[in-house]
Amino acid sequence: MQAGIGTEVFVGKIPRDLYEDELVPLFDKAGPIWDLRFMMDPLSGQNRGYAFITFCGKEAAQEAVKLCDNYEICPGKHFGVCISVANNRLFVGSILKNKTKEYILEEFSKVTEGLVDIILYHQPDDKKKNRGFCFLEYEDHKSEAQARCWLMSGKVKVWGNVVTVEWTDPVEEPDPEVMAKEKVLFVRNLVTTITEEILEKSFSEFGKLERVKKLKDYAFVHFEDREAAVKAMDEMNGKETEREEIEIVLAKPPDKKRKERQAARQASRSTVYEDYYYHPPPHLPPPIRGRGRGGGRGGYGYPPDYYGYED
Repeated sequence: MQAGIGTEVFVGKIPRDLYEDELVPLFDKAGPIWDLRFMMDPLSGQNRGYAFITFCGKEAAQEAVKLCDNYEICPGKHFGVCISVANNRLFVGSILKNKTKEYILEEFSKVTEGLVDIILYHQPDDKKKNRGFCFLEYEDHKSEAQARCWLMSGKVKVWGNVVTVEWTDPVEEPDPEVMAKEKVLFVRNLVTTITEEILEKSFSEFGKLERVKKLKDYAFVHFEDREAAVKAMDEMNGKETEREEIEIVLAKPPDKKRKERQAARQASRSTVYEDYYYHPPPHLPPPIRGRGRGGGRGGYGYPPDYYGYED
């Protein structure tokens, strides 16, 4: 059995001479630990400065972040703790711009296993053409990693060409408390003729705006009041504008801990897991891992490829 999504935390900035006898009692205060992967240097016998700890529940993992992030384990040494998120998605470039989502899914399913979805963006001025890249979403991280190795081997060609393949950042589930206060809307699928002035006129009918910022075929609409933002989202989402249906969700706020999570993901990709210490699971069985698609991501039923914004 495996613990569920969102139950693992990445612990960085660990002093090299610290071991599980000090780490476990501290993190055990947050809740029952399912396992602990302590990354070790086989040559020196010291740890590599980071570890992964999986809890029996998502609440315990979140509590661990609150309790232990920036915790001073010894004078001048502070932990960096964040939720670890498995990545199931690959970026693929060099896609022929006249190919449809269905055709791309069919072609990549022939050369990789576990592919479940394609995320494709169209050109703002020509919805019949894509932008020359897409995202491949796999059923799990193992399938994604195998697909990446196979596609980068040079032995696989799609439409007779070698494609460009890169890792992507996995989708982070927004903090429910933060999203409950969000007043900024993310609006996508806008045609080039839609200007900031047009958007401001349309959305100001629902309440006072702080500002509107349009970028390519999407925009951010900043309301002064959350209730007005939610009302605008409910009434405007799916509305046809210039023969295109616009899509609206609450925007994801700037992520202050993004760099730490990127370090966690890079560490998990490059590490061989044979050299870790294992903390045995308690008698309590962990929850079953689910995929958490659709409305399970942050409480809204929207594809997980929306944009965050920066002030």
